[in-house]
Amino acid sequence: MLVACLDLEGVLVPEIWINVALKTGIEELKRTTRDEPDYDKLMQQRIGILDRHGLKLADIQRVIGTMEPLDDAQGFLDWLRERFQVLILSDTFDQFSKPLMQKLGWPTLFCNTLEIDASGRIAGYRLRQKDGKRRAVEALQSLAFRVIAAGDSYNDTAMLAAADGGILFRPPDNVVREFPQFPVTKTYDELGAAFLAAIAVLDAKSR
Repeated sequence: MLVACLDLEGVLVPEIWINVALKTGIEELKRTTRDEPDYDKLMQQRIGILDRHGLKLADIQRVIGTMEPLDDAQGFLDWLRERFQVLILSDTFDQFSKPLMQKLGWPTLFCNTLEIDASGRIAGYRLRQKDGKRRAVEALQSLAFRVIAAGDSYNDTAMLAAADGGILFRPPDNVVREFPQFPVTKTYDELGAAFLAAIAVLDAKSR
């Protein structure tokens, strides 16, 4: 049995925080896991920026409500589901994801949770599990699934390394330079071909 594990932002939907930055004019919020490998440092910076500008959860949710999946993302996801069981492994949050999951046809999503105070302020966050993407892949492998994973950022690389096949999709140049072991794809056709190539490699090894 084959399982495909995909990152969400940058692979199927645009980066949420970049869209918030564009809507609010707060340039600091454009920094993402494509730039910063330390996720906790990044989130603490984001929470501090939101506090300084008086932005609350509802403000971010309004931006997310205007967002659409990337062009052809739904078609690629449908193609992938015909060939794999598909899991979305993301560092986004329950409170952000629902409108985007609806537009993608409700794929299975494993993500994290925000801590919201009584005023609607984002006070913190709770990881589902530390290094959750990698550990999800390893849990699937322990159940005798073969896993092929795709992502675009620093926070995906442990997942890609743990998987039986790892693929980068539209990564920034800094990630490509630091992780040359992963094939790089820039279109959904290329990504689909890379998934099929990874299957072929696994089949050849199992003979």
